[in-house]
Amino acid sequence: MKEFTYWKKLHEKQELEEFSSDRLGLLWLKIKSITRTGLIDDFISTHSISITETGLSNKFIALYDFLARDVEQSHLLVDAFIRVKSLAQASELNTSELVSELYKLRVFDWGGDYQNSLDKYLVSRYVKTEKSYDNLITKFETEINGAVRGYVLNSWYNHWSSILIEHIFKADTSVLPTVGQIKGVDFFIGDIPFDLKVTYLPAEYIKSKRKELKLPVELTYLKERARAAKIEFRKDAEPSNIYYEITQRMKDKGCSISVETLASLKNETLQILNDAKANPKMLSKWLYENQGEMRFGSENRLFLVLVDTDDFENSWKLKRNIELLKPTILSYLADFKKKKRSDLEITFNFSGRPNPFNTLADIIFVIK
Repeated sequence: MKEFTYWKKLHEKQELEEFSSDRLGLLWLKIKSITRTGLIDDFISTHSISITETGLSNKFIALYDFLARDVEQSHLLVDAFIRVKSLAQASELNTSELVSELYKLRVFDWGGDYQNSLDKYLVSRYVKTEKSYDNLITKFETEINGAVRGYVLNSWYNHWSSILIEHIFKADTSVLPTVGQIKGVDFFIGDIPFDLKVTYLPAEYIKSKRKELKLPVELTYLKERARAAKIEFRKDAEPSNIYYEITQRMKDKGCSISVETLASLKNETLQILNDAKANPKMLSKWLYENQGEMRFGSENRLFLVLVDTDDFENSWKLKRNIELLKPTILSYLADFKKKKRSDLEITFNFSGRPNPFNTLADIIFVIK
């Protein structure tokens, strides 16, 4: 029997592949889910387990050692306990009220490019570049407050919309939730641990696929077509701002060149989307290999890819569109038992890491 420390070391190193294929490792994860103040004591008391150790860490070890004696029976006991506790947690969430709150956000604007680190952005943009105290004070009203406001509002929206989406999964009987947070695991489907990642069709992925298809760079193409349509735009602005200005001016002008250009770009992106739907492993592999170094992980992932085909820039709004999210997610869960393990197996490489990673992954496309 593999001891407690074996699984602990694997989990700490984020080497999670074995947890998906070993029933004992899977049990370790489930026990970790209930190793929280109150929860683990409740489980021990409910099943009249004799454990004298004190402290969460020692109780975790002792409970693992006890339950490992009969792995399959222990899975049944822990699963039943988790479901009861999860129902109690779910009853505290007012889904309708949460959705209404999320609809209050009208604009999804981070207010700056801080690469997920607001403090580093503020230090590099203002603290280390601005010598004048008075100039710094004036920038609170013109720039800094907007950056902080955008960061807080967008982070708030992402957090609570993720809670909403996780609730849809966890409320389904085919899903075993985690009642306590586990790094790299949000829930189990068919006894496979998954980390849920909500994302969109990445701009860099579209860019790479356009290159493969020998299509021109979007911004270069837009600039050429804007000149052909006699549309003026600011040439020294940030690329994202130039892109926005040209596309909006083309929508406003509505001339034949503008209409054809926007339709062409949309159809090309839809082709890339349809290719990804037909071969989801291709996109899964790309998402693993292009994740940020700071957030690197090789855990099993279930990607929820949100795409608004009417306006790709507004795909963020789908995170609160429960009328679209719920039936799509439930349909996926209903069909999950038909999937073979080979359907989920992904091998990927990551820059700076010598060995390839093996994991399980899948994609749910939510498309409007």
